[in-house]
Amino acid sequence: MTDFEQYLKTCQARIDHYLEQQLGNGLPRLERLYAAMRYSVTGGGKRIRPILTYASCEAFGASDTPVDVAASAVELIHAYSLIHDDLPAMDDDDLRRGRPTCHRAFDEATAILAGDALQALAFEWISQTSSWQADTRLRMTTLLARAAGPQGMVGGQAIDLGAVGEQLDQSTLQDMHQRKTGALIRASVQLGALASERADTDQLAALERYADCIGLAFQVQDDILDVESDTSVLGKQQGADLARDKPTYPAMLGLDGAHRLAHSLCDQATAALEPFGDDAQRLRQMARYIVERRF
Repeated sequence: MTDFEQYLKTCQARIDHYLEQQLGNGLPRLERLYAAMRYSVTGGGKRIRPILTYASCEAFGASDTPVDVAASAVELIHAYSLIHDDLPAMDDDDLRRGRPTCHRAFDEATAILAGDALQALAFEWISQTSSWQADTRLRMTTLLARAAGPQGMVGGQAIDLGAVGEQLDQSTLQDMHQRKTGALIRASVQLGALASERADTDQLAALERYADCIGLAFQVQDDILDVESDTSVLGKQQGADLARDKPTYPAMLGLDGAHRLAHSLCDQATAALEPFGDDAQRLRQMARYIVERRF
């Protein structure tokens, strides 16, 4: 196992342990709701977003801060979005991370409420963490809300639903994915920096450039895997985008063009980290991992 592979496993174990500790329930009447929440949050996943939060915080030499809260809040928002994306009214998926989707494992109403609860918890956790200064908590809460809402992930999802069967130009496709996928990835990186309480304006701007590139690269690679991978590896239905006639980068640029774009974005992300020197090594490794992953 390489040093970076061990780093991924350590971060995944760290975030999993924290989430399992925090998602307890003392009320028997809410057990089904909490079971659905835990099912969706702790049921595997690459944990790319919280790992980016950890790596960003570490770039400022502040790994001992309460960054678990920020990393977990991002993962809760991500999990909620997956629950809702999978619903019959949205993508109508039966499989997520190699298991039945939340509304299949429980029921549709419980899945909707589980997603709602996870979203609310994310903001509760960040806003109530007394280890950070009040203005830091406010900045982080605002940043996450913007990334999750109509200016970010939800807005991108709305554009995506309206784009089925349409021919989008590359600029419109990029805008959609920078909202739907990129906004939360950007927030993951920014939250880690803010959690350190050491980042200046120029450093935050450099990290934003990095995050914009890897956020788009993540989606390009997802589109590629929808064509090249298979269901058993992906943990979700392969070819789903093609079946729904969704606009994708391979459809627009061809597979070779999509691969070139992903690697170009990785190079741009790495270049944005130059001011950090060796302190951002984990962020550089994450950029390569995002475009080389096979699931």
